[in-house]
Amino acid sequence: MPLYRDQAIVLRTQKLGEADRIATLLTRANGKVRAVAKGVRRTSSRFGARLEPFSHVDLQLATGRTLDVVTQAESISAYGEGIVNDYARYTAGTVLLETADRLVVEEKEPATQHHLLLAGALRVLSTGEREPALVLDSFLLRSLAISGYAPSFDDCARCGEPGPHRAFNPAAGGMVCTTCRPPASAMPSPATVAHLAALLTGDWPTALQADPRTRRESTGLIAAFFTYHQENQLRSLPHLDLTPGSHLAG
Repeated sequence: MPLYRDQAIVLRTQKLGEADRIATLLTRANGKVRAVAKGVRRTSSRFGARLEPFSHVDLQLATGRTLDVVTQAESISAYGEGIVNDYARYTAGTVLLETADRLVVEEKEPATQHHLLLAGALRVLSTGEREPALVLDSFLLRSLAISGYAPSFDDCARCGEPGPHRAFNPAAGGMVCTTCRPPASAMPSPATVAHLAALLTGDWPTALQADPRTRRESTGLIAAFFTYHQENQLRSLPHLDLTPGSHLAG
């Protein structure tokens, strides 16, 4: 079988037989790949621990008829070590992985931007540099933008009239002017709109200045926008950390 190498992030795994696993991978050059990791559930496995969700690995794979086969695995970054023992990081991290799995639909189609965005988000999440919910909100917006669903937070999403505007509507594509505003549009505060724009562009100095109320409103709008454009809510989203002190609480 032909061999190839690629960097990958493990999105999820499932058992196969008594000792094997199927790993769903988001690779840098080959997009989403499903591959069999043989014998990884045995204690003697050479690379079982390297093929867990959140792992960033360098792989050699053999091309198969239906599923590829992992023949070598070297760890690049074990992001799971800084994620799985913290509930807020873990629940945010599971949404990151599910989002990438959902948005990268076709297998073996290049998805380099999605791979790099996910790797960067997992790195920040694992180190605790920023609040998990902020990392997640920014990731959701930027992932949607890469997939062609970039929301407008300045000009009217329908007619292009320069902003700022007051109404936000997921179906319309973001902020809309008075003329284009559909019924039941949200009316976020100017601070929320500025926060959303900062999350989308990665302007962290601005994003970190937002107060808890602004962050809560932004989170709700992002969830509504994602759900509309993906038709279904993410399965892992309801399990996010909602404990007191989280900006999602309340």
